[in-house]
Amino acid sequence: QGQLVESGGGLVQSGGSLRLSCAASASGFSLRNYHIGWFLQAPGKGREGVACIRRSDGSTSYADSMKGRFTISRDNAKNTVYLQMDSLKPEDTAVYYCAADRGVAYRECQLWARPYDYWGQGTQVTVSS
Repeated sequence: QGQLVESGGGLVQSGGSLRLSCAASASGFSLRNYHIGWFLQAPGKGREGVACIRRSDGSTSYADSMKGRFTISRDNAKNTVYLQMDSLKPEDTAVYYCAADRGVAYRECQLWARPYDYWGQGTQVTVSS
Protein backbone atom coordinates (compact mmCIF):
# COMPACT_ATOMS: atom_id res chain seq x y z
CA GLN A 1 0.00 0.00 0.00
CA GLY A 2 1.00 3.59 -0.50
CA GLN A 3 3.17 2.99 -3.55
CA LEU A 4 0.76 4.24 -6.21
CA VAL A 5 -1.23 7.42 -6.70
CA GLU A 6 -4.08 7.85 -9.18
CA SER A 7 -5.25 11.17 -10.58
CA GLY A 8 -7.40 12.54 -13.37
CA GLY A 9 -10.84 11.48 -12.27
CA GLY A 10 -13.81 13.79 -12.30
CA LEU A 11 -17.27 14.48 -13.66
CA VAL A 12 -17.85 14.18 -17.39
CA GLN A 13 -20.88 13.95 -19.63
CA SER A 14 -21.80 10.81 -21.48
CA GLY A 15 -19.68 10.50 -24.62
CA GLY A 16 -16.85 12.50 -23.10
CA SER A 17 -13.28 11.56 -22.27
CA LEU A 18 -10.94 11.46 -19.31
CA ARG A 19 -7.33 10.43 -18.89
CA LEU A 20 -6.34 8.80 -15.63
CA SER A 21 -2.77 8.70 -14.45
CA CYS A 22 -1.04 6.23 -12.15
CA ALA A 23 2.26 7.35 -10.68
CA ALA A 24 4.61 5.99 -8.06
CA SER A 25 4.33 7.73 -4.71
CA ALA A 26 7.84 6.84 -3.60
CA SER A 27 11.19 7.26 -5.32
CA GLY A 28 12.79 4.03 -6.36
CA PHE A 29 9.48 2.40 -7.22
CA SER A 30 9.71 1.94 -10.97
CA LEU A 31 6.45 1.03 -12.67
CA ARG A 32 8.31 -0.54 -15.59
CA ASN A 33 9.26 -3.40 -13.27
CA TYR A 34 5.63 -4.36 -12.70
CA HIS A 35 2.59 -5.44 -14.60
CA ILE A 36 0.17 -2.55 -14.10
CA GLY A 37 -3.57 -2.96 -14.03
CA TRP A 38 -6.53 -0.61 -13.87
CA PHE A 39 -9.63 -1.71 -11.99
CA LEU A 40 -12.98 -0.14 -11.23
CA GLN A 41 -15.36 -0.55 -8.36
CA ALA A 42 -18.91 0.70 -8.68
CA PRO A 43 -21.07 1.27 -5.57
CA GLY A 44 -22.17 -2.02 -4.06
CA LYS A 45 -20.12 -4.11 -6.47
CA GLY A 46 -16.80 -5.91 -6.48
CA ARG A 47 -13.59 -4.76 -8.07
CA GLU A 48 -13.44 -5.41 -11.83
CA GLY A 49 -10.49 -5.45 -14.18
CA VAL A 50 -10.46 -2.78 -16.87
CA ALA A 51 -7.09 -2.99 -18.58
CA CYS A 52 -3.53 -4.05 -17.90
CA ILE A 53 -0.08 -3.64 -19.40
CA ARG A 54 2.61 -6.29 -19.30
CA ARG A 55 5.95 -5.41 -17.74
CA SER A 56 8.16 -7.10 -20.32
CA ASP A 57 6.95 -5.74 -23.63
CA GLY A 58 4.09 -3.37 -22.92
CA SER A 59 1.48 -5.65 -24.42
CA THR A 60 -2.02 -4.89 -23.23
CA SER A 61 -5.27 -6.59 -22.32
CA TYR A 62 -8.76 -5.15 -21.91
CA ALA A 63 -12.08 -6.15 -20.48
CA ASP A 64 -14.51 -6.79 -23.31
CA SER A 65 -16.75 -3.86 -22.39
CA MET A 66 -13.79 -1.45 -22.60
CA LYS A 67 -12.25 -2.62 -25.86
CA GLY A 68 -12.20 0.16 -28.43
CA ARG A 69 -13.02 2.83 -25.84
CA PHE A 70 -10.18 2.65 -23.30
CA THR A 71 -6.44 2.65 -23.93
CA ILE A 72 -3.74 1.83 -21.39
CA SER A 73 -0.23 3.12 -21.99
CA ARG A 74 3.03 3.57 -20.14
CA ASP A 75 5.56 6.41 -20.14
CA ASN A 76 8.72 5.01 -18.59
CA ALA A 77 10.45 8.40 -18.58
CA LYS A 78 7.68 9.82 -16.41
CA ASN A 79 7.23 6.59 -14.45
CA THR A 80 3.51 6.84 -15.13
CA VAL A 81 0.82 4.59 -16.57
CA TYR A 82 -2.23 6.16 -18.20
CA LEU A 83 -5.76 5.07 -18.90
CA GLN A 84 -7.34 7.05 -21.71
CA MET A 85 -11.11 6.68 -21.51
CA ASP A 86 -13.20 7.75 -24.48
CA SER A 87 -16.89 7.45 -25.31
CA LEU A 88 -17.67 7.27 -21.62
CA LYS A 89 -21.02 5.90 -20.51
CA PRO A 90 -22.95 6.39 -17.27
CA GLU A 91 -22.26 2.75 -16.40
CA ASP A 92 -18.53 3.55 -16.34
CA THR A 93 -19.14 5.53 -13.15
CA ALA A 94 -16.95 4.06 -10.43
CA VAL A 95 -13.82 4.50 -8.38
CA TYR A 96 -10.84 3.59 -10.53
CA TYR A 97 -7.73 2.02 -9.03
CA CYS A 98 -4.33 1.23 -10.44
CA ALA A 99 -2.34 -1.69 -9.13
CA ALA A 100 1.12 -3.20 -9.56
CA ASP A 101 1.91 -6.91 -9.88
CA ARG A 102 5.52 -7.97 -9.38
CA GLY A 103 4.94 -11.33 -11.09
CA VAL A 104 7.39 -12.81 -13.59
CA ALA A 105 7.95 -10.65 -16.63
CA TYR A 106 7.04 -13.20 -19.31
CA ARG A 107 3.55 -14.07 -18.18
CA GLU A 108 0.50 -12.16 -19.31
CA CYS A 109 -0.83 -9.34 -17.18
CA GLN A 110 -4.03 -10.22 -15.36
CA LEU A 111 -7.46 -8.61 -15.23
CA TRP A 112 -8.33 -9.99 -11.83
CA ALA A 113 -7.25 -8.45 -8.58
CA ARG A 114 -5.54 -11.25 -6.71
CA PRO A 115 -2.08 -11.14 -8.37
CA TYR A 116 -1.61 -7.47 -7.61
CA ASP A 117 0.63 -6.52 -4.72
CA TYR A 118 0.28 -2.73 -4.51
CA TRP A 119 -2.77 -0.54 -4.89
CA GLY A 120 -3.49 3.14 -5.06
CA GLN A 121 -6.27 4.90 -3.17
CA GLY A 122 -8.47 5.32 -6.22
CA THR A 123 -9.93 8.22 -8.17
CA GLN A 124 -13.63 8.84 -8.70
CA VAL A 125 -15.03 8.92 -12.23
CA THR A 126 -18.62 10.05 -12.65
CA VAL A 127 -20.33 10.03 -16.03
CA SER A 128 -23.60 11.92 -16.26
CA SER A 129 -26.29 11.04 -18.77
